[in-house]
Order: sequence, then structure tokens, then C-alpha cells
Amino acid sequence: MELYITAFLILALFAILGSGVWIGLALAGAAWIGMALFTNRPVGDSMVITIWGSASSWTLTALPLFIWMGEILFRTKLSEDMFKGLAPWLENLPGRLLHTNIIGCTIFAAVSGSSAATCATIGKMTLPELKKRGYPDGISIGTLAGAGTLGLLIPPSIIMIVYGVMANVSIAKLFIAGVLPGIILASLFMGYTIVWALLNPEKIPPADQYMTFTQKVYQSRHLIPVVSLIIAVLGSIYTGIATATEAAALGVVGSLIIAAVQGDLTRKTFSESLMGGTRLYCMIALILFGASFLTLSMGYIGLPRHLAEWIIGLHLSPLSLIVALMVFFVILGCFLDGISMVVLTMGVLLPTIEGMGFDLIWFGIFIVLVVEMAQVTPPVGFNLFVLQGMTKKDIGFIAKHAFPLFLLMIVMVLLMYFVPEITSWLPQHMEG
Repeated sequence: MELYITAFLILALFAILGSGVWIGLALAGAAWIGMALFTNRPVGDSMVITIWGSASSWTLTALPLFIWMGEILFRTKLSEDMFKGLAPWLENLPGRLLHTNIIGCTIFAAVSGSSAATCATIGKMTLPELKKRGYPDGISIGTLAGAGTLGLLIPPSIIMIVYGVMANVSIAKLFIAGVLPGIILASLFMGYTIVWALLNPEKIPPADQYMTFTQKVYQSRHLIPVVSLIIAVLGSIYTGIATATEAAALGVVGSLIIAAVQGDLTRKTFSESLMGGTRLYCMIALILFGASFLTLSMGYIGLPRHLAEWIIGLHLSPLSLIVALMVFFVILGCFLDGISMVVLTMGVLLPTIEGMGFDLIWFGIFIVLVVEMAQVTPPVGFNLFVLQGMTKKDIGFIAKHAFPLFLLMIVMVLLMYFVPEITSWLPQHMEG
């Protein structure tokens, strides 16, 4: 019986989504249908209480602040300065300036919680420069598509905040746990770029100019603003001085100071950043509200318990379950954005995951990684959309060149499974 109810609700959800209704309203609509048809609960009261409970969560206040911080930085010369500071150090590395995509995304990810914002901001600066210097479009766009996903994994991360709220785990611990996997994944991306460059030496243009060590150090002064902001935001969390929400507020103040010092803080940019952040947060909040009501509805119907019993009844090994979930999320990512995927599935999956003994912090980083994979899978890969708009290239072309980096993300998931200390060591060390 539960199988038929599940199938009916999924069909109802996709029918509502297919009619063009916003995702948040579609989730609430499917939840309303489920509760009205299959339970005796008062639907209106349940919906109001659930949505108010989600909206009044103090933890959630970090989300709009980090989004606003990213919007402010998006409108400054920060990305241009990062290129100037990084480029001189990469001239002797195989692949040369291609690494600015990866390192630039890694650095910017530490001050932006969004994959799309990271991809767009760094791409806006690196792609024209790489094209002008003669680097092939395929590898330039492919490395940017993959490295842009680091905006989700390296804290602060919007997805981590959403997961932390849904799973009721410490967002500060999630942030700390994401640092090492983020650095390792960025290193894997750089390793791939080095191998590609060694296999295709004729496609890499010669170095622009030789700089002495002193000149390189002098050029690095352009990195001071972004490094200072990273230290202020993440350092305040890791040292225990500030909570994630307080660090987000600090980040907003810091980004406003940087914009003012660089001469980019005008009435227009302030207004645009505020409205851009408000629009994005309202979209995410509506999805969260609808998903929390759907989670409640499914709980009343009993679907999570039955799904958990069914999964346990399959007697899957922990590794088999992780592989199955990885495939499931990549397929889901073909149709939904990352935040929708997390809020739609966590209410159902978390009891099962806890029952099988997985650490919820580790699972949170795993979820972020598989959502990263979905960012570069057509047809609804957000990074693919961002890059298509910027480069006017076909989505298939971008996806093809991002595929090797997609495979490296799978390698990263397996690394995390077999060496769980990658996620647990730093939070334990910080606590100690």
C-alpha cells in the first residue's frame, strides 16, 4: 500500500512541477494532497505550524547573510585581483594558467557559499584571459565547471547550512569537516590538469613573461583582501569566537569594507547586491518551507519508516548503500537543483542512515559531494547553465569536458568512505 502512496505522491509532485508551479509551492501542494487523502490530521494547522517552525529557526539566519556576502563580492574587483596575485606563481607548473580556474574557485569558495556564484565570478575573470592567451576552450571550460562545484564543499556553504538545519547537526562542525575534502578534491583537479597538460604539451601556450621571486611576492599583494576575509570568517568559526551566523554577519561587514576600499561600493551596487541576495534567499526559503511540510506529511503517512524498513530488508552493505545513494542522487540531479534534492530526501533518508550507524557529519559531506556531481550533469546541472550563458557553448560540449572531473568526484567519495578521518580528523582536532 505504501508503495502505491509513494508512487502517487511522486506523480502528483512531478505533475505540479510540470505545470510550471514554483518548486516550493509544488512541494507544499504534494504534501497537502498526501495529508488530505491519506491521514486524518488537520492539514491547514499542520502546514502553518510546520512552516512557522522552519522560518523561525535561528540557525537559518546564517543563510541570507552568506548569500548577501557572495552577492557583494560578485560586484567587486576581487576576482580580477585574485588572477593578478595567482598567475605569476603558476607559470612553471604544467598547465600553467589553467590552474587559476581551480585555485581561484578554491579561494573564492571560502568566501562564497554558492557553486553558481563561484563558477560565474571566477569564470567572468579567467575565461576571457585564458582565451586571449590561446588556451583551448574545452579544458578551460571543463576545469571551471568542475572546480566551480567547490563553492558547495569548501565552507561557508549554503548546502551545508540547509543540511545542518534538516539533520539538526552543528553547522560549524560541518564547515570544519568540509575543509580537508575540499582541499583534496581541488588537488585531484589540479593533478588531472597537470596530466592533461603533459599529454598535450602543444596545446599549452608558452609562459607570458619571467618574473623574479621578489616580483611574484609583490604581485601577491592583490590576494590580501580575499585572504583577510577568509581568515576573518572561517577563523572566527574555527577558533570558537563566533557561531556560523555571527561569522556570516562579520563576512557581510568585511565584504562591504573591501568593496568600499576598492571603490566598488556605490548606492547601485549595494542595492543590487541586497536585492540579489533577497531574491535568492526567498527562493531557497520557499523550497525549505515546502519541503519541511512534505517531510511532515510523509511522516504522518509513515513513508520514511517503511522506506527505511525496505532498505534494511535489502541487507545492503554500507558501501553498497553509499554507491546506491550516489547513483540515486546523480539521477535526481538530472531533474532537480541541489537544495531541492537535499530537502526532499533528508526527512526520508536520515532515519535509515542513523540506523546503519553512519556519522551524520560524514554523511553531510557525502551529500554535498554528490550534489556537486549533479551540478555538472545535464540537463539540470546549474554550473552547466551558468557556463552556457557565459560561453554560448552547447551544454553537451561543456558536460563532456567536465566529465573527467565528475569521475574524480566519485574517487573522492570512495576515498572518504575508506578513509573517514578525512572528514572527522579536523572537527575532532578543533574540539581538542
